[in-house]
Amino acid sequence: MTKKLYSLLLALLMAAAIPAFAQDLPAAPATPPAPVAWSSLSPQQQQLLSKFGGQWSSLPPARQQALAHGSERWLGMSPTERDTARERFSRWNALPPEERHALRNRWQRFQALPPEQQAAVRENFHRFQQLPAERRQMLREQWNRASPAERKEMAQRARDRKNVKRNPGARRMNPAPFARPPH
Repeated sequence: MTKKLYSLLLALLMAAAIPAFAQDLPAAPATPPAPVAWSSLSPQQQQLLSKFGGQWSSLPPARQQALAHGSERWLGMSPTERDTARERFSRWNALPPEERHALRNRWQRFQALPPEQQAAVRENFHRFQQLPAERRQMLREQWNRASPAERKEMAQRARDRKNVKRNPGARRMNPAPFARPPH
């Protein structure tokens, strides 16, 4: 294979591996990662990672583990999944550097959330994806026009609506009309 193809495969491998690293990783490992011996990789992994073969032992153990895990994922993908990964990587590479930086920051903020909040964000994302395209576009425009204070208010209203749907008996009510008059 040509160097260009190897570089593309490597880049795709790393892009495909990113979601795997985001799944259920501990916040801070108690012990440093163990190195991965080149000889412990399958022949297919060694072929895929051949660009690193000569320098493998000098790579940091965390990088070795990331590449080994990513190569396992890549080799386990169907041709359709590989095509999707290539497409996503191409889109990522086409983004301006400042947009990639913003996305990385957003991803890191998401990763810092507690698991329950991550689940809520995922659920909201999936619900948003189920909306008709016109409704999603209208909501995006509304969000983009809003000030930070208005965005905070919109998010709170959405949480309130969600809580009412989950527990209809727990509607927020103003207790003032039901308060006893002073004697």
